[in-house]
Amino acid sequence: MLKHIRGLALMVLFSVLAVTLKAQQPVTLKQLLVSVDHNAPALLTDSTAISVRQSQAAEVQNRWLPNLRLNYQADIGTNNNVAGPYFGFGIIPSDTRGVRTTSNTTAVSANVGVAALDWEIYNFGAYGAANRVARSNINVEQNNFAQSKYQVEAYTIYNYLQLISLQDYLQIQSRNIRRNQEILQSISSLTKAGVRPGVDTSIANAELSKARLNYIELNDQLQRTQLQLSAISGMPYQSIIADTLVESRLINTPFSNFDTDTAGHPIINYYQSLYQNSKEQENLAKKQYNPKIMLEGAAWGRGSSLDANDHFNSLSSGWGFQRDNYLVGVGLTYNLFDIRRRQLKLNTQKTETAFYRNKLEEQKALLAANANQANATMQTAKLRLREIPNQLKAANDGYRQKLSLYKSGLTDIIELNAALNILYRAETDYVQAKYAYTSALFNEAITDNKVATILNLLK
Repeated sequence: MLKHIRGLALMVLFSVLAVTLKAQQPVTLKQLLVSVDHNAPALLTDSTAISVRQSQAAEVQNRWLPNLRLNYQADIGTNNNVAGPYFGFGIIPSDTRGVRTTSNTTAVSANVGVAALDWEIYNFGAYGAANRVARSNINVEQNNFAQSKYQVEAYTIYNYLQLISLQDYLQIQSRNIRRNQEILQSISSLTKAGVRPGVDTSIANAELSKARLNYIELNDQLQRTQLQLSAISGMPYQSIIADTLVESRLINTPFSNFDTDTAGHPIINYYQSLYQNSKEQENLAKKQYNPKIMLEGAAWGRGSSLDANDHFNSLSSGWGFQRDNYLVGVGLTYNLFDIRRRQLKLNTQKTETAFYRNKLEEQKALLAANANQANATMQTAKLRLREIPNQLKAANDGYRQKLSLYKSGLTDIIELNAALNILYRAETDYVQAKYAYTSALFNEAITDNKVATILNLLK
């Protein structure tokens, strides 16, 4: 009695799962890819990286702006100098009065206001080289985003095709369960009539239990695939039901061999941008150590309680400007040791450029090899898909004949189960052949950067 209750409960569970799969509106591959493009964590991160590079480029573009510093200070102290040179080091206060014959530590008040301008007006192309590097950095991030999108979309497509095959496997397993139930019912009737031994019932129950366990395992794999797609699409995993009609559309639509889109391929574009970025870095290395032409200017006012006759007046007389001055000049600055620094920097950058050039050629060679392999796999998948229906028809006919013979008492349960297993294997082989064809087709399209061509056919 307990066995019958368990069997009934499992049968209800399988029925509910099957009805749920049929009742839910399937998600098309196009819909899933749109959701992935908007919600995939990796793409959100890479799109933010583009914004970072754009902000850095704006920062580099404004490095040419001059420095205009305003300074005002009011001071009280002594003015008691002695002769002698020194390096200021930024910590020795300035004292501009001449040397006296005697020491005088009377307090003096003073104030000074300064507006100072310094502007690197020309550096022989260093500004332009830095801006080109900044724009190249943006291009690298944009191509990195395109490459990430390409990889995430490929991951989505492969998992979607896997989901289709798992849904097909579940349908096969449901049919297998029904066949085993049909066999068990026939055996039960024949056993009660004394035509078949009781051991046949045990064997049939074991086969039925095995089919149910396979169904549970397949459903677990399906849910794991749904969860993987949910993680990158943001959709509830329960709602991700694949459109199984995709298989028939792809199988029944003739496709010719794709031509590899090398010029627009995201992977090639990414490595091309890295190579070009390194070339721009080379140009910057040549120019960042160039001489610099500076425009300097300053205007200032100053007052002091110490007058020209060396009279120490009241401290209040030191406030306010008593003298005004200005200074304007153009200067040229160059560090001779920058010649060596530029050589070392340039050699390092040229080595990096050679590395990225080799990586670019490597990726082109890999892409060509993958395209040839994808084409060969596609041809094999076509031949296999063409032959599978013959196996499936023969296996189905064989099972029906064995079932009829068993019910007539002309064969045993072992041969019947063997025929059932052959049919089950033929059905699963058919699903594998369909998956192999569709995955080979998309693999070729992904390798050749022609996914949009296939998606346009999936209305």
